[in-house]
Amino acid sequence: MDQILFFVFACGLFALGFAVYRAAWIKRQEVKNQDLRRIGGYIQEGAMAFIKREYTFLFPFIALIALTLVLVNDGFMRYQGLAFTLGALASSLAGFFGMRVATNANSRTTQAASDHGLNAALGVAFSGGSVMGMTVVGLALVGLFLVFFFALRLVPDVTEEVLKSSIMPMGTAFSLGASSVALFARVGGGIYTKAADVAADLVGKVEAGIPEDDPRNPAVIADNVGDNVGDVAGMGADLFESYVGSIVGAMILAITAPGADFDLKIKLLLLPLIISAVGVVASAIGTFFVRVEEGSDPQKALNRGSLTASLLSILFVILVFSFYIGGARFGADNNFGKWHLVGATAVGLVAGVIIGQVTEYFTGTGTKPVDSIVKASKTGTATNIITGISVGMTSTFPVVIVIGLAVLGSYLISGMYGVGVASTGMLVTLGIQLAVDAYGPIADNAGGLAEMAHFPEDVREITDQLDAVGNTTAAIGKGFAIGSAALTSIILFSSYKEAAGITVAEITNPYILVAIFFGAVIPFLFSALTMNAVGKSAFEMINEVRRQFREMPGILEGTQEPDHGRCIDISTKAALKEMVLPAVLALLAPVLTGFIGGKEMLLGLLAGATFSGVTLSIFMSNAGGAWDNAKKTIEGDEQLHNDKEAYAAAVVGDTVGDPFKDTSGPSLNILIKLMSMVALVIAPML
Repeated sequence: MDQILFFVFACGLFALGFAVYRAAWIKRQEVKNQDLRRIGGYIQEGAMAFIKREYTFLFPFIALIALTLVLVNDGFMRYQGLAFTLGALASSLAGFFGMRVATNANSRTTQAASDHGLNAALGVAFSGGSVMGMTVVGLALVGLFLVFFFALRLVPDVTEEVLKSSIMPMGTAFSLGASSVALFARVGGGIYTKAADVAADLVGKVEAGIPEDDPRNPAVIADNVGDNVGDVAGMGADLFESYVGSIVGAMILAITAPGADFDLKIKLLLLPLIISAVGVVASAIGTFFVRVEEGSDPQKALNRGSLTASLLSILFVILVFSFYIGGARFGADNNFGKWHLVGATAVGLVAGVIIGQVTEYFTGTGTKPVDSIVKASKTGTATNIITGISVGMTSTFPVVIVIGLAVLGSYLISGMYGVGVASTGMLVTLGIQLAVDAYGPIADNAGGLAEMAHFPEDVREITDQLDAVGNTTAAIGKGFAIGSAALTSIILFSSYKEAAGITVAEITNPYILVAIFFGAVIPFLFSALTMNAVGKSAFEMINEVRRQFREMPGILEGTQEPDHGRCIDISTKAALKEMVLPAVLALLAPVLTGFIGGKEMLLGLLAGATFSGVTLSIFMSNAGGAWDNAKKTIEGDEQLHNDKEAYAAAVVGDTVGDPFKDTSGPSLNILIKLMSMVALVIAPML
C-alpha cells in the first residue's frame, strides 16, 4: 500500500513541479508596452485583492466547521477536523496560485500576439491555463496522500472495518473541505463577474453605444477581474472538488465491493488513485502537442492536446493495470479483471468527450441551435429569450442520455464500483482539460487589454481569434464539469447509502417521497438566491456606471479617466455578502434532514437534489452559452450588427444568460456534490 501511495505522491509533486516550471516561464516573458503593464496590473491587483478578502471572509466558516467535527467526534475520528482543514487549504491554494498566474499571463498573451503572432500568443495563454490545471491535480493528489498516509499510521491494525469506519471518513472530510471552499469560490466569483459584466454590457453597449472592453467604461476592469475570480479560481475549485470527490467516492465503493476478499479490496481501494496519477503524466505530455501554425485554427491545437492526453491515459491505464490487477477477478456475476476495469475507465473518459461535443453543438458559433437564436433576435428581445430557453431545455436530453448510458455501461461492466471507476476515468485528464478551460478567460482578458491599451487592429484580430476559441472551450468545460458532477454525485449518493447502512429504501414511503420533493426544489431555490444576488449587485453597478457617465462627461469624450476602483469595490462587497445564504442552504439542508427525518429521508433528499440539480445545471449553462455566442455571431456580421433591434436583443439575451452560465448553473454542480459529501460525513452519527 505504501508503494502505491508514494507513487501517487510523486505524481502529485511532478504536477506541482510542472506548474512551477510553466509559471516561471510565463513570468520571464517581458511586457514592453507601458499601458499594457499598467492596465494588466489593475486587473491583477483587483483579482488578488478579491480572493484575499474572500478567503479572509471564509476563514471563520472553515474554522467553525472544523471545530464542529472535532467536538462531535471522539478519539481517532476527531482528526476529521484536521482533514477538513487540509482539504479547504488545498482548494484555496489551487485557486490562489492558478489565478495569480492567469493574471500574469493575460498581458503577456497580448504582448506575444503583438511581437510574435498567433502561435506565441496561444502558447502563453495555454501555459497560463496549464498552471491552473496541474496545480489542481497536484494539490489534490498530494493532499490525499497526506490524509491517507498519516491516517494509516495512526491506526494499530488495518482491517476492513477500520478502513470503512476510520480511514475513509478522513478522505470524506478532506473532500468536504474542498467542496466547502469550492461553493463559496464558485458562487462568490460568479456574482462578482456577472455583476460587472451585466453592467458593462447594458450601460456600455446598449445605452452608451461604445464597444466591448472600451477603456471608457468604468465597469470594464471589474469585468476583466471577474473573468479571473469566476472562470479561473471558481472553475478550478469546482473541478478540484469533483476530482477529489470522485476518487474518494470510488474508494468507499471498493470497500463494499461484493465477493472480494480483503487483499483484492485493498487493490480496488487504491485503483482510483492510480488512475488519477497516471492521468497527470498523460496530461503533462498532452500540453506539448498544443501548437498552431499561423493561419490555422487554435481549436484544433487544443483538441489535439486533449486527444493525445486521453489516448495516453488509456494506454498508461492498460499498462499499469497489467501489473497491478493482472487476471484478478471476483464475484460470480461481476468480473473485475484488467479489461473490465479498463473498460469502466474508458466509459467515463469517452462519456466526458461526448458531453463536451454535445455541449459544443448547442453552444458553439455557427451551429443550428445558436443560429436559431440569431434569427430570433431579428424580431426582438422576447423571441431571443424564448428561443434561448428552448435551446437550453432541449440540450438537457442528449446530455442526460449520455450520463445515463455511462452509468449503465460502467455498472454492467463492473457493478457500482465500475461507476466509481468511470467517474474517475472522466476526470483522468483533468490537468489538460482544466488548462483548456482556464485558457479561455486569459484569452478574453488579452483581448480586453489589447483594446484598452490601444494595440493595432491586427493584434486585436489575433486575440479575438483566441477569445472565440475560448468561448467554445468555456462552454465545453462547463459541460465537462456537469458530466463529472453527475457521475461524482451518483457515486457519492451510493457511498452514503453504504455508509448509512441502508439496505432498502421504499420509494413509496411518504417520508421519502416528501424528501425527494424537498430535494428537487433545493436547486431551484439555490438558483433563485444566486440569480437574485447577481441582479441586486448588477443594479448597484449599473447605477454607478450611469452616474459616472452623467457626472463625468469627460469619460465618454476621452479626456477623463473613469473610476474603475468604485466598480471593483461594488462587485467585491456584493459577492462577499450575497454568497453566504446559498452556501448555508447547501450545508444545512442535509444536516437538518438527516437529524430530524432520519437517514432514509436524507437519502430521498439527495436523490431529488441530484436529479433536478443536474438537469437544471445543464439547462442554465447551455442556454447561457448559446445566448453568448448568438451575440458574438451578430457582432461578427456587419449587416446584423447594424440592425439595432437585433443587436440590442442579442445583448439582452447574453445578459440574461450571463448568470445562467457563469453563476447559478456551474454552482449547482457543487451544490449537489456538497450535499452528498455532508451526508457522508454525518452518516455514522445518524
